[in-house]
Amino acid sequence: MRVIAGKARSLKLKTPAGTETRPTTDRIKETLFNMLQPYLPDSIFIDLFSGSGGIGIEALSRGASHAYFVENSKEAAACILDNLKFTRMEEDATVLKQDVLSALFGIHEKEADVIFMDPPYEQDFERRVLSCLREMPYVTENTLIVVEAMDKTDFSYAESLGFSITKEKLYKTNKHVFLRKTEKNEKN
Repeated sequence: MRVIAGKARSLKLKTPAGTETRPTTDRIKETLFNMLQPYLPDSIFIDLFSGSGGIGIEALSRGASHAYFVENSKEAAACILDNLKFTRMEEDATVLKQDVLSALFGIHEKEADVIFMDPPYEQDFERRVLSCLREMPYVTENTLIVVEAMDKTDFSYAESLGFSITKEKLYKTNKHVFLRKTEKNEKN
Protein backbone atom coordinates (compact mmCIF):
# COMPACT_ATOMS: atom_id res chain seq x y z
CA MET A 1 0.00 0.00 0.00
CA ARG A 2 1.28 3.44 -0.90
CA VAL A 3 0.34 7.12 -0.86
CA ILE A 4 -1.03 7.88 -4.33
CA ALA A 5 -0.69 11.65 -4.65
CA GLY A 6 0.38 14.85 -2.93
CA LYS A 7 3.37 15.69 -0.77
CA ALA A 8 3.92 12.06 0.38
CA ARG A 9 3.33 10.58 -3.09
CA SER A 10 4.70 7.07 -3.69
CA LEU A 11 5.74 6.46 -0.08
CA LYS A 12 4.96 2.89 0.96
CA LEU A 13 2.90 2.47 4.12
CA LYS A 14 3.00 -0.36 6.63
CA THR A 15 -0.10 -2.45 7.20
CA PRO A 16 -0.90 -4.37 10.37
CA ALA A 17 -0.27 -8.12 10.19
CA GLY A 18 -3.23 -10.49 10.10
CA THR A 19 -6.75 -10.15 8.78
CA GLU A 20 -8.20 -7.68 11.30
CA THR A 21 -7.80 -4.76 8.90
CA ARG A 22 -8.80 -4.59 5.26
CA PRO A 23 -6.71 -1.93 3.45
CA THR A 24 -8.49 -0.13 0.62
CA THR A 25 -6.87 -1.07 -2.68
CA ASP A 26 -4.89 1.60 -4.52
CA ARG A 27 -7.37 1.59 -7.42
CA ILE A 28 -10.40 2.14 -5.19
CA LYS A 29 -8.48 4.70 -3.10
CA GLU A 30 -7.58 6.64 -6.24
CA THR A 31 -11.22 6.67 -7.39
CA LEU A 32 -12.36 7.79 -3.93
CA PHE A 33 -9.83 10.61 -3.71
CA ASN A 34 -10.63 11.84 -7.21
CA MET A 35 -14.16 12.42 -5.84
CA LEU A 36 -12.93 13.89 -2.52
CA GLN A 37 -10.23 16.21 -3.92
CA PRO A 38 -12.42 19.37 -4.00
CA TYR A 39 -13.13 19.00 -0.26
CA LEU A 40 -9.56 18.36 0.94
CA PRO A 41 -7.56 21.62 0.85
CA ASP A 42 -7.26 22.95 4.43
CA SER A 43 -9.90 20.49 5.64
CA ILE A 44 -10.48 18.72 8.93
CA PHE A 45 -10.55 15.03 7.97
CA ILE A 46 -11.71 12.24 10.29
CA ASP A 47 -10.72 8.64 9.49
CA LEU A 48 -12.81 6.18 11.54
CA PHE A 49 -11.78 2.51 11.79
CA SER A 50 -8.43 3.73 10.45
CA GLY A 51 -6.54 0.44 10.13
CA SER A 52 -3.10 1.45 8.84
CA GLY A 53 -4.14 5.09 8.45
CA GLY A 54 -3.82 5.01 4.67
CA ILE A 55 -6.99 7.01 3.98
CA GLY A 56 -6.26 9.80 6.48
CA ILE A 57 -2.61 9.98 5.37
CA GLU A 58 -3.74 10.27 1.75
CA ALA A 59 -6.02 13.16 2.80
CA LEU A 60 -3.12 14.91 4.57
CA SER A 61 -0.84 14.31 1.57
CA ARG A 62 -3.46 15.96 -0.66
CA GLY A 63 -3.88 19.08 1.47
CA ALA A 64 -6.03 18.39 4.55
CA SER A 65 -4.86 20.62 7.41
CA HIS A 66 -5.53 18.07 10.16
CA ALA A 67 -6.61 14.44 10.31
CA TYR A 68 -8.02 12.41 13.18
CA PHE A 69 -7.32 8.68 13.12
CA VAL A 70 -9.60 6.51 15.26
CA GLU A 71 -8.51 2.92 15.76
CA ASN A 72 -9.21 0.52 18.64
CA SER A 73 -6.58 -2.13 17.77
CA LYS A 74 -3.23 -1.54 19.53
CA GLU A 75 -1.27 -3.04 16.64
CA ALA A 76 -3.10 -0.97 14.02
CA ALA A 77 -2.77 2.24 16.08
CA ALA A 78 0.99 1.60 16.37
CA CYS A 79 1.08 1.11 12.59
CA ILE A 80 -0.69 4.47 12.08
CA LEU A 81 1.87 6.20 14.31
CA ASP A 82 4.74 4.58 12.37
CA ASN A 83 3.18 5.62 9.05
CA LEU A 84 2.66 9.20 10.25
CA LYS A 85 6.27 9.40 11.38
CA PHE A 86 7.54 7.88 8.11
CA THR A 87 5.50 10.37 6.03
CA ARG A 88 6.44 13.24 8.38
CA MET A 89 2.82 14.10 9.11
CA GLU A 90 2.69 13.60 12.89
CA GLU A 91 2.25 17.34 13.50
CA ASP A 92 -0.98 17.37 11.47
CA ALA A 93 -2.54 14.30 13.04
CA THR A 94 -4.33 13.15 16.16
CA VAL A 95 -4.49 9.40 16.79
CA LEU A 96 -7.28 8.28 19.12
CA LYS A 97 -6.60 4.73 20.31
CA GLN A 98 -10.11 3.82 21.38
CA ASP A 99 -13.53 2.59 20.36
CA VAL A 100 -15.02 4.72 17.56
CA LEU A 101 -18.25 5.58 19.39
CA SER A 102 -16.30 6.82 22.43
CA ALA A 103 -13.72 8.64 20.32
CA LEU A 104 -16.36 10.75 18.55
CA PHE A 105 -16.88 12.62 21.84
CA GLY A 106 -13.14 13.40 22.03
CA ILE A 107 -13.05 15.37 18.79
CA HIS A 108 -13.38 19.09 19.46
CA GLU A 109 -13.59 20.91 16.16
CA LYS A 110 -15.97 23.65 15.07
CA GLU A 111 -16.72 21.66 11.92
CA ALA A 112 -15.44 18.48 10.30
CA ASP A 113 -15.17 18.73 6.53
CA VAL A 114 -14.89 15.03 5.66
CA ILE A 115 -15.57 11.96 7.79
CA PHE A 116 -14.58 8.61 6.31
CA MET A 117 -15.42 5.26 7.84
CA ASP A 118 -14.58 1.74 6.75
CA PRO A 119 -16.01 -0.39 9.58
CA PRO A 120 -15.91 -4.18 9.81
CA TYR A 121 -18.51 -5.52 7.40
CA GLU A 122 -21.89 -6.95 8.41
CA GLN A 123 -21.79 -5.77 12.02
CA ASP A 124 -24.15 -2.76 11.68
CA PHE A 125 -21.43 -0.29 12.73
CA GLU A 126 -22.55 2.09 9.97
CA ARG A 127 -25.95 2.65 11.59
CA ARG A 128 -24.50 2.98 15.10
CA VAL A 129 -21.85 5.48 14.04
CA LEU A 130 -24.31 7.55 11.99
CA SER A 131 -26.69 7.61 14.99
CA CYS A 132 -23.87 9.03 17.08
CA LEU A 133 -22.59 11.43 14.40
CA ARG A 134 -25.97 13.12 14.06
CA GLU A 135 -25.53 14.38 17.64
CA MET A 136 -21.98 15.69 17.22
CA PRO A 137 -21.73 19.49 17.01
CA TYR A 138 -18.92 19.29 14.42
CA VAL A 139 -21.17 17.41 11.98
CA THR A 140 -23.10 20.01 10.00
CA GLU A 141 -24.92 20.06 6.67
CA ASN A 142 -21.51 20.98 5.17
CA THR A 143 -19.81 17.82 6.47
CA LEU A 144 -19.33 15.09 3.87
CA ILE A 145 -19.56 11.58 5.32
CA VAL A 146 -18.26 8.67 3.24
CA VAL A 147 -18.89 5.08 4.23
CA GLU A 148 -17.09 2.12 2.67
CA ALA A 149 -19.39 -0.90 2.91
CA MET A 150 -20.25 -4.19 1.23
CA ASP A 151 -22.12 -3.67 -2.03
CA LYS A 152 -25.36 -5.08 -0.59
CA THR A 153 -25.33 -3.04 2.65
CA ASP A 154 -28.69 -1.30 3.06
CA PHE A 155 -28.66 2.41 3.93
CA SER A 156 -32.42 2.99 3.62
CA TYR A 157 -32.46 4.01 7.32
CA ALA A 158 -30.17 7.01 6.70
CA GLU A 159 -33.01 9.46 6.15
CA SER A 160 -34.64 8.52 9.47
CA LEU A 161 -31.32 9.41 11.16
CA GLY A 162 -31.27 12.82 9.48
CA PHE A 163 -28.88 12.07 6.60
CA SER A 164 -29.41 12.10 2.86
CA ILE A 165 -27.45 9.96 0.44
CA THR A 166 -25.93 12.27 -2.16
CA LYS A 167 -23.95 9.70 -4.14
CA GLU A 168 -23.13 6.02 -4.28
CA LYS A 169 -20.13 4.55 -6.09
CA LEU A 170 -20.29 0.80 -6.67
CA TYR A 171 -17.28 -1.48 -7.14
CA LYS A 172 -17.20 -5.28 -7.59
CA THR A 173 -17.93 -6.29 -3.99
CA ASN A 174 -18.16 -3.02 -2.08
CA LYS A 175 -19.27 0.59 -2.42
CA HIS A 176 -18.74 4.13 -1.16
CA VAL A 177 -21.85 5.86 0.12
CA PHE A 178 -21.71 9.68 0.40
CA LEU A 179 -24.01 11.27 2.95
CA ARG A 180 -24.78 14.72 4.33
CA LYS A 181 -26.78 15.81 7.34
CA THR A 182 -30.10 17.25 6.30
CA GLU A 183 -30.90 20.83 7.29
CA LYS A 184 -34.10 19.68 9.01
CA ASN A 185 -32.04 17.50 11.39
CA GLU A 186 -29.59 20.38 11.94
CA LYS A 187 -32.41 22.50 13.45
CA ASN A 188 -33.70 19.76 15.77
